[in-house]
Amino acid sequence: MSTFLIEPGAKLANRYRLDQVVSETGGATRWKATDETLARPVAVWTFAEGFPRTSDVVRAARATSRIPDARVTQVFDADDTTPVPYVVEEWVVGHSLADLLAQGPLEPERAAGLVAEAAEAIAAAHNGGLYHLCLTPSKLMWSSGGAVKVTGIGVDAALLGVNVADPGAADAQGLGNLLYAALTGTWPSGPQSGLPPAPQGPAGPYPADQIRQGVGEPLASITTRAALPHLVGQVVPGPVIGSPGEFCAAMADVPRLIPLPVAPAETTPPPEPGTSRRTGEFGSTGPRRSPRSTNGGGTGPRTSARGERPPSRMDRRAAERRTSPQRILVGVLAVVLFAAVVTGAWIFGASMRADEADPGTAGGGEPDGGAEVVETEVLPIQSAQGYDPLPDGDGDEHSDHASRAHDGDTGGDPWNTEGYNDPMGTTKEGVGLLVDLGSAREVHSLELYVPEAQYGIEVRIGDSPASHPSEMSAVDAALPVAWQGSASGHQTIELDEPTTGRYVLVWFTDLPTDGGKYRGSIYEVEVHGV
Repeated sequence: MSTFLIEPGAKLANRYRLDQVVSETGGATRWKATDETLARPVAVWTFAEGFPRTSDVVRAARATSRIPDARVTQVFDADDTTPVPYVVEEWVVGHSLADLLAQGPLEPERAAGLVAEAAEAIAAAHNGGLYHLCLTPSKLMWSSGGAVKVTGIGVDAALLGVNVADPGAADAQGLGNLLYAALTGTWPSGPQSGLPPAPQGPAGPYPADQIRQGVGEPLASITTRAALPHLVGQVVPGPVIGSPGEFCAAMADVPRLIPLPVAPAETTPPPEPGTSRRTGEFGSTGPRRSPRSTNGGGTGPRTSARGERPPSRMDRRAAERRTSPQRILVGVLAVVLFAAVVTGAWIFGASMRADEADPGTAGGGEPDGGAEVVETEVLPIQSAQGYDPLPDGDGDEHSDHASRAHDGDTGGDPWNTEGYNDPMGTTKEGVGLLVDLGSAREVHSLELYVPEAQYGIEVRIGDSPASHPSEMSAVDAALPVAWQGSASGHQTIELDEPTTGRYVLVWFTDLPTDGGKYRGSIYEVEVHGV
């Protein structure tokens, strides 16, 4: 089947629904799609019949999935044996370097921080035998969760059939070009991703510090040694930076700032199902988490504040006029009228209650159908344990650290699962954190804080038929699924229906890679209900 015959709505592997075309590259089409199994957005590459590099792309995608660095775009699936070959990748929501530079060049420290993160990701790929070779400002992303992502590692070069004699030097120069662009707002080798070409001198593009003031040493030297190697020895002393590893080493002592620059203002679309929208605030290099909602710092009902504009001069004058004698008289009459209305309403209500007490009275006893507003509060967690159910597991999952997930600290050490060789679903169904509320409570929502990576998650709520939850042999039978989807960073999980139970299980059905293994982490879980 040809890619170009596929229409939006088509489904691959009975799982990935193709929603809309994002781009086309010589017989390869990139789609925004939905993983209906995990209810999360994904990017899918499909290939036209006869596309010459399908196997190369699939092979590169599989290799990319093994890179143990969260800044590398995750690959979830790849198959070239089906009628429509495909590659499924993480859908990164955020802004590219090109988007950020639409507002102008970045501050030197922020440019250094952003590109240094990208360099570390590219260096990790090189250690695994993969290269990018197509680095442009559109390939360096700042995600909506506040994390740096490099897209296209391995896959872009395979799609375009790019091969070079020295891939280390090519990617080092690509990183230098990104740093040059971040500092100057121009691209050294011509227009690229909406950026204008750099000003040219007799020897080609001017060094970054000659285009923009404030680019000091050693940042100016590193940029030239990587992006403009032909000027090494003429403008700056050597050596040329010839690999991503050397680029990282050169940047090690350069002052840098992460958080990243403010993203361009835009109208925020509604969040995709199962994704997490972030506030755009900045924090440290680690995972981004937002402060939880509280009521005076306690565990009472959650409230929201609405900003009021300060009174204007006209408002104040109107207030003064309302204190005049005429206004006072009007106020007295209004109070009298209000008292009369209240008295009449009380008499009418008393008669209606009398009617309702008599089953034979017309209209008595029927509800008015009004929606009840339920205020929720943070439910206290009595205890928690890592849950690795039998028979696939040993019944426990680092329970000695489970208290970290409900200690009130969203920035401290997390509770972690063990490291696994598969992301779940192959050797075992899942693993998770079991929270004990002490008694059956009506749960409405959860606030979940996990690292900036895509997790497949189910929330299961119920009561254990065993004397202790660790004795449950089948979690499916004990705790029904109340919500399923994906999460990343700070995720507010609203249950479709309030669910009552003593135990709340945050159940990982899909884990991201971490140091060559698949591992889950929870910084904090907060349960809201009545």
